Amino acid sequence: MPVVAPKPRATRVPPRPASPIKIADSTIKGLVDVFKLLADESRLKILIALGQDGEMHVSALCDLLQSTQPAVSHHLTWLRMAGLVGFRRVGKHNYYKIQSGLVRDLLERFFEDSGNGHKQLHFEDFSLAYRRR
Repeated sequence: MPVVAPKPRATRVPPRPASPIKIADSTIKGLVDVFKLLADESRLKILIALGQDGEMHVSALCDLLQSTQPAVSHHLTWLRMAGLVGFRRVGKHNYYKIQSGLVRDLLERFFEDSGNGHKQLHFEDFSLAYRRR
């Protein structure tokens, strides 16, 4: 019968106490609301398209998403109500564009509240930095 060496006992490292969350509840709630809206694939694609192409007509977004006008308009309404997109009316046509104010304000408050003067959030293998243009 083979002799099995006993397993070495694992050294238990005491957990490091967590740093207090310094970010305001209102900022966290605002970011959660934005992330919930962006959790929908169509709405995220709309924002990506508007970010790349600037102002777009609803029909161009319908073609891009391969979706109906009522469906795209529904998503645009949600994004507009949240303050993420705005529109300009020309005759009977609406042209949509990103409104950066809400997201900019939330990110500025997030990075200011985090207490990191460099406006960076560090992860294990990358950092997220905020810088205004």
